[in-house]
Amino acid sequence: MSSKDKQQMLAGELYQADDPLLIEERSRAKQRCAEFNANPDNTILRELLGSAPATLTIEPSFRCDYGYNIHLGENFYANYDLVILDVCEVRIGRNCFIAPRVSLCTAGHPVEAVPRSAGWEFGKPITLGDDIWIGAHAVINPGVTLGDRVVVASGAVVTKSFGDDVVLAGVPARVVKTIEQS
Repeated sequence: MSSKDKQQMLAGELYQADDPLLIEERSRAKQRCAEFNANPDNTILRELLGSAPATLTIEPSFRCDYGYNIHLGENFYANYDLVILDVCEVRIGRNCFIAPRVSLCTAGHPVEAVPRSAGWEFGKPITLGDDIWIGAHAVINPGVTLGDRVVVASGAVVTKSFGDDVVLAGVPARVVKTIEQS
C-alpha cells in the first residue's frame, strides 16, 4: 500500500505526516522499537530495518520513525540512545561506531511559519561512508553525506557534507583536522 504523501516523503518533497498510512507505519516502528528496547534482540532489528548486517549491535534505547529507510553496513555499533529520524533513506557504511545520544535526522520543516504550521514536512537522505566514528551527542542534519574514515567530535552539529579523512567539530561542524592514512 502506498499513499501520495508517502511517495512525496520518500522523494524528499513536502508532505503531510498525518497521512493515515504514515501514522500506521510510525506506530508499527514505535512498537518494534519498544519491543527491542525491552528485549534487545537483533531479530527485531532485522524485521524493522531496511537492511541490517550479520554483525550488528545497537544498545537500547533506539528510536526511529519508520525503520525501513535505514540501511546499515557490516560491523555496525551504536551505543545508548541512538535516534534516527528516517523519513528518507539513511545509508551507513561498514565499520561505523556511534557513541551515546547521537541523532541522525533526515526530517525537516519549512522555515516559513505558514507551511510549517499547516503541518508540511520534508526529508533529505543521509549517507555515511565506511570506518566512521561519531562522538556522543553529535547531530547529523538532513541531506548530509560524509566520506570514508570521518570522525565527528562529541557535540558537533553537522549541517553540510564533507569528504574522506577529516575530523569534524563545532556548531556548525567544520574540519579541524585532516587524517593522514598510513
